[in-house]
Parts: sequence; C-alpha cells; structure tokens
Amino acid sequence: MVRFVKILTALVCLTLPQIAEAARDRIALVIGMAEYQYLPPLENTHNDANGMAQTLETIGFDVTLSLDATTQDMVGLLEDFAFRSEVADLALIYFAGHGIEVQGENFLIPVDANVTSNRDVQRQSASLKQLLSAVDRARKMRVVILDSCRDNPLGDSIALDQSSTSNASSEQTRSSGDGGLAAVDPDRGTLVAFAARDGQVALDGSGSNSPYAQALMQKMVQPGLEISLMFRQVRDLVLEKTGNLQEPHTYGSLTGVPYYFASTEVTGADAIPAGTSEAWSAVKPDQEEQLLALAELGDTRSMLGLAYMRLNPSGGRFDPAEAVDFLQRAADAGAPEAQFELAKLYERGTGVAPNPQRALQLYEAAAGQNFADAINDLGFLHHQGGLGLPANPQKAYGFFQRAAELRHPQAQFNFAALIDDGLVPGKGPQDAAHFLYAALRSGSADVLDLLSKRPTMFTLDTRRALQDKLKENKFYQGSIDGDFGPGTQRGIRRAYGLDG
Repeated sequence: MVRFVKILTALVCLTLPQIAEAARDRIALVIGMAEYQYLPPLENTHNDANGMAQTLETIGFDVTLSLDATTQDMVGLLEDFAFRSEVADLALIYFAGHGIEVQGENFLIPVDANVTSNRDVQRQSASLKQLLSAVDRARKMRVVILDSCRDNPLGDSIALDQSSTSNASSEQTRSSGDGGLAAVDPDRGTLVAFAARDGQVALDGSGSNSPYAQALMQKMVQPGLEISLMFRQVRDLVLEKTGNLQEPHTYGSLTGVPYYFASTEVTGADAIPAGTSEAWSAVKPDQEEQLLALAELGDTRSMLGLAYMRLNPSGGRFDPAEAVDFLQRAADAGAPEAQFELAKLYERGTGVAPNPQRALQLYEAAAGQNFADAINDLGFLHHQGGLGLPANPQKAYGFFQRAAELRHPQAQFNFAALIDDGLVPGKGPQDAAHFLYAALRSGSADVLDLLSKRPTMFTLDTRRALQDKLKENKFYQGSIDGDFGPGTQRGIRRAYGLDG
C-alpha cells in the first residue's frame, strides 16, 4: 500500500511542537576583505563586516565572521556553510570587498588573489554562483548580500589600480571602473541584494562604514519589519545618504511566507507567527499601506501578502472575495504561488464559486513554472482522481518524482515510499534512502516522526541504505544492519538538525 505523508500531516505535526521549534535556526557567514595583497586596499570593509556580524548576533543569528580570507579559506568557509545551511531556516551571506564582473558572471575576490586577466579572476575568486550554492538548501529563505558592486571594464586585460574611480562620485569606491556587477536571476525563495544596482558602483563611505552597511545595520534591528519592505527602506536610506548617487537593488522572487530579521516587540498571543503565510496578519498598518502601494505598482509578492491577510479568519482582515481579487491579479501577472493559492480557492469554493476546471488549469499553470507544491498536488490528483481527472497512478509517480527533485519534503518521502514498494522501475533502496535523507535535511517533521516511530514501514534494504547515507555524512557510526536502534535514531535526529 502506498504511504502518503499528506494524509498523515495533520496528525503527525500535532505531536511535534518541540521538534519544529528546535529545528528553527538562522545562520550567517560574514566576510570582510580589506588588506588586499595585489589590489587596492579598502578602508571600511573590516568595520562593515564586524558591525554586520555584531548586528546579526544581536537579532539571533549564529554568525561565522571571516576577515581577509584567502582563496583557500573561501573554499573551506563556503563548503562548511553549505552543509550547515541545509538544516537552517534562513542562511545569509554578507560579503564586503572587491567584486568583479567577468563575461556576465560575478566574482568576489579573496585578499591573496593576484588577478591580471579574466582567467585569473575566474580561477582565484569565489563566484556569486558558489555563494548561492552555499545557501541554496536552507529550508525557508536564502539571502546573499554583496556590498561590493564592481566590474571588469577592461575586457580580457584587467588592470585594477587606485586611479580607477567611478564617474559617479569623487569618493573612494569599491569598484574597478565605471560599472557594477551583472544582474542576476536567483531561484525562487532566494534574495540577492546588491549595494548598488547592476551597472553602478558602491561607495566605501567617508565615515567608518559604507552607506549600505550603515543602512542595513539600522534597519535589520527594527522589530517586525518584513524583509522585502526592509530592503526597500534600506534602498531609500542609501539614496538619501549618497545624494542619489548609489541605489541598492534586490533580485529574486521570495516565497509568500513573510520573514522578519528582528521579531516583533509584542509577545504572547499577539506575537508574529513564524514560518507561515498567516504571519502576514501581524503586519503593522503602516506596512500594510506600503504593501497596498506596491501592489498598485504591480508587485506580486505584496499582492500575495495582502491575500493571505484576507484569508486568515482570526487576523481581523478576513475577506475571501478580496483575497481572490489580489490572487487573480498576481496570477494574471504570472506569479506561480498566486496561481497555486487561487487554484485551492476555486477547488474549495472559498471566496469564489467552485470551479474544478479552473482550479486544474491554475494548478497546471503553477506546475509549468516548477512550483513544487502544485506539482506535488497534481500527483495526488492524478493518483486518486480529482478535479475531473481519471485515477492514473503511473502518471502520478512522475509528478511525485519531479516535485521530489525540486526538494519538496512530502514528495521526497512519497517518492521514497513508492521506490521502496517497488513501484518505480529502475530505482532501488539507495534511491529510496537518498530521498528519505533529503526529506530529513529539508526539515520534514513528518519524516522524522515516521522514521523514529515506524521505521519498519520500510524494507530492510532501504533501512540499511539509509544507515549507510547517515554514516557517509558522519551522523552515524554503527553497523549497517537495518536495525533502527538508539544509535541510528541519534543519527536521524542529527541529520534533521537536532542534537542527538
């Protein structure tokens, strides 16, 4: 019998409040480069990194601070952070130092890099892609902040001397020429923040910190300020401080779950509920006004937030029909999460007349943009038959695999169960263990509970393969025997992100 977590979620989650709380974590890697051996030194980057580390620690981050990292140091720092970020809710990297664009790709330069050509930059520097990879598997949100907007204006013969300054200002810049870093398009749920818009340069500042670092440290500690609005306020501050010479910019498409660097000052029943879309209901009136203004300008995440407020019956703004309107506007603009949420409303008949055909169209539109929740739900619809679809388990398996490969925790478990049941040709115990381990690292409390309480629901071969996976990643040191005793259970908890 196929074992689907979706059926068990409501029951299992009720038993795991302590586990869910324990798994919440925020980590940061803060890097400041100043004493370059071959490039012009920077004056404020140490101050910026130290100040940023202290600010993040103040608001609850576990911070790793590195000053003047070498090329080899950067490799080790990013590898370690990538592994740790898999069990963090939010993973953040802040980099202050020289950065260069080479052939459309952005590179962050270590202090010992001796770069005289594009090839030197590519060989001796850390790419933005590597930084994104280091935060990529964080469970809820990923942030990379670059206070280093510079480029390589001299083509294949780079020459970074101190006479290179920005045409925009007579102040010292963190730049090798007139331009800035290249625009980026990170995956959904990842935010990349540049100190200056692509094609611009970032000022080092005449005080002890750069204008961008000053603004970040000021706004990050403001209680209850939602992250997207925080970065907009940082932009406004920097424009003000630099006389409109420097305009920060963010890239990426955040999920519809609101996030706050500093939690609200309110405690108890009125505190901001973390990690859920319902948390939009805790947004203060002035921020709701900002969201409304941004929605009018076409910002689809603001539309999502406003819709979630109207869908929360206990939030004081309950209005399903208005939520449908916000979601429809965002869906029409191509936002996959809005398409998915609107599909659920059409399926249930909430705020709108039930329309199974329209719901299916919206699920398929969101799935067409690789929105994992929609793909996973289409798997259930095809498996069980729903919204006018005939039951087709074989087609459903393809949806579950696709959602699992997009790191959807329920789909990862479901696909592992299908493999374990022998229903997926060409895949065996090692594959099942791969997806079970991935679901643990993704933070699925359901999977942790099931593997803790009902491990024998999986075959002996799959249990052995999972033990081997735990041992490979240094979470388990015992025998590969398929017996999920105390040692294996400690390994499972460690893989999930808890102390054994």
